[in-house]
Amino acid sequence: MTKKIIIFTILVLFIIVLNHFFFKDLDNDQVDNTNKNLELEFEKEEIDRKSFSSNILENVNYSSIDPEGNEYTIFASEGEIDIKNNQTIFLKNVKASIKLKNSDIILISSGFAKYNAANLDTIFTENVVIENLENKITGEYLDFSMLRKNIIISKNVVFKNNSNILKTDVIEIDIETKNTKFYMYEKNKKVSIVKTN
Repeated sequence: MTKKIIIFTILVLFIIVLNHFFFKDLDNDQVDNTNKNLELEFEKEEIDRKSFSSNILENVNYSSIDPEGNEYTIFASEGEIDIKNNQTIFLKNVKASIKLKNSDIILISSGFAKYNAANLDTIFTENVVIENLENKITGEYLDFSMLRKNIIISKNVVFKNNSNILKTDVIEIDIETKNTKFYMYEKNKKVSIVKTN
């Protein structure tokens, strides 16, 4: 009887050891597969996150008309939507046109701009150029507001037309009345005007 118990015990131990090695390898394969699946899912999420979090737009074009019939159009080679405020778009290589009702078109170009899609306010920077009829204004910073109905250009401002070259710190233009102010930041400095004709 003890011989049967010993044989039975050895057989049970053998089965337990065999099961242990067999299931251990199976468990390791399952763990490896689970890890590989998790890695693949993580990589896929990273790819998805990169593709969906991208906020770069190419060949951007926005156009709008206000209640009075004034039209504002802006083009850019590239735009980037601000992650914190999706109404703000940073633009590169910018060209804009302001077509006022019963008036001539004002053209603006610059290296960069910050455009507010909600109210159309735009800040142009780097090599700003404004052209209207025979007038050309250059500067480094331009603040355009359709709500205020004005353009303010500053920093190294030069105004040229057929008869004058004018250098100033700031030019402020009311786009409805066409009233234009030229002024310096410091009161003791004066606007420079040179007649060309």
